Amino acid sequence: MTDLLTLQKSFILEHLKEGDTCADFTMGNGHDTLFLSKTVGARGRVYAFDIQPEALVSTRTRLEGEGAPENYTLINDSHSNLGLYIDGKIKAGMFNLGYLPGSGKKTVTTMRETTIPAVLGAIERLDSHSVLLVAVYPGHAEGDAEGRELEALFERISRFALSVMKVKIINSPTSPYFFVLETGKKSIEEFIEANGTIFEK
Repeated sequence: MTDLLTLQKSFILEHLKEGDTCADFTMGNGHDTLFLSKTVGARGRVYAFDIQPEALVSTRTRLEGEGAPENYTLINDSHSNLGLYIDGKIKAGMFNLGYLPGSGKKTVTTMRETTIPAVLGAIERLDSHSVLLVAVYPGHAEGDAEGRELEALFERISRFALSVMKVKIINSPTSPYFFVLETGKKSIEEFIEANGTIFEK
């Protein structure tokens, strides 16, 4: 059977190369941060966000233990504040919504109030030929609500600004699924300059 995590990485690798800038908007234990760090190499840059200090400790330990290049900035702040840290464009971004695995803090989870602004901020920074992955965990109430609200948001986006795909196992309704957002020849900044908005009018 197809492994969803492997599939996610395949989408990233179609767009991300050595020397690029990218972001892990939900650091967690650093698995995605490590993948991104090794993909962009020493000349690249990775920004990683999490509100829980223990996530930064776990991620730094993982990165150092796995010999990742020192190309990362670990940020103890909400991903909704990404504009304070990322000035330019990114070639790839990853959201792995939900709670910190292994922490036992299932009440500390991503919330729509900050997830939606963070996703919109990430979209605004997408370069040409770039990708944003948003993984959703509908097995708990907030995760299910996040996924529904994100899908409603993505449905309004012009197909000329972004191609938006949903990858889901349809006979397992509580299993994780993810959205893939890809730009074409224009960055989102260029599209907005030409059209005023990414949303259908």
